[in-house]
Amino acid sequence: MTATEEVENTRTQGATTLARASTVRGGAFGRTLVRHAVYALVAIVVLIVLTSALAGTGNTFLNYQLAMVCAYLCATAGLTFLTGINGQLSLGHGALMATGAYGAALTIRALADRGIEAVWAVFVALLVGVLAALVVGAVIGAAAARLRGPYLAGVTTVIAIVVPAITTTFDGIFKGDQGLSFVTPSPGAVPALLSNEEWQAYLGIGCAVLVMFLLANLISSRFGRQFRAVANDEVAAKLSGINIARTQVLAFVVSAGCAGLGGALMAAITQQAAPGAYSLTLSLYLLMAIVIGGLGSLAGAVWGALLLVALPDLSTRITDSLELSPDLAQKLDGNLALAIFGLFLIIVMIVAPGGIQGLVRRLSGRLSARRRSAGS
Repeated sequence: MTATEEVENTRTQGATTLARASTVRGGAFGRTLVRHAVYALVAIVVLIVLTSALAGTGNTFLNYQLAMVCAYLCATAGLTFLTGINGQLSLGHGALMATGAYGAALTIRALADRGIEAVWAVFVALLVGVLAALVVGAVIGAAAARLRGPYLAGVTTVIAIVVPAITTTFDGIFKGDQGLSFVTPSPGAVPALLSNEEWQAYLGIGCAVLVMFLLANLISSRFGRQFRAVANDEVAAKLSGINIARTQVLAFVVSAGCAGLGGALMAAITQQAAPGAYSLTLSLYLLMAIVIGGLGSLAGAVWGALLLVALPDLSTRITDSLELSPDLAQKLDGNLALAIFGLFLIIVMIVAPGGIQGLVRRLSGRLSARRRSAGS
């Protein structure tokens, strides 16, 4: 065999190997896609049953809380993807939620002024909120690609402060501190078949499951491996041919879109977009929530979203039980929620550094080991 034939044979073998590897990866991803689709369908069925069960209790506030969990889940899942998967720290996701909320609110109000109050207006508003957050996320991501550590945290903190300030400054558009109020369109059959809170819960379930499904598949794809590679070692990722800046910008854009959807959904649920709901405190809550839930895990984002609704409600219940004056109760309620969150964060970091989801995995691993040892 000549040297030329040997080189050609080597090339052919290499191409065959790459093709086989690509086929294996494609088959594995296809199976992952199907598995995630099954999980999504199961989640939808379970949540629909839960919504109906909560409606049966006669307490409509429970379905409202479920809808809020779904709204927060969109944001915590997006932040988990950015911080836990790609390694970028953001303290400005509250501002991205505000962008989505105001985008949705302005859209619904504009359509209502033209006499359009059909249910599809809600989905158009959600889409506009996502697109608005994507644009802001792309701008922030372009700057984030050049920053690291505390510098990135500082820039995103400024964004978290500036965006609410803009809404209060341009009160002709955003109505200042009072914010934008509107009526969220609902299907015509809603009053007869289900309550408004049930409709909000179903809307939230659809958005949250969609976000989780898309992010789970993105993380499992080859792009997900690139995001993790950049977080683990930028030098090694760059040497392997990964475009670091482009990957980081893309991660920020994806995360911003999720946060924008969460904000738009929250506005549709509360029927209001006000700057007080999207302050720097919300950004801190979101970050603490994903750390407590389990950084780097979408399941941890679920725990975080649950805490974002449960702990403030616990704070309100404690304040109400003390029978304080209205002014003192209002001051205590806001500070107590943050204190409970901080205390919970400290306890979880001591007991379970991997967050709630890490603790669940550890306990399930021990139970599985005991079952195997008992069976043998």
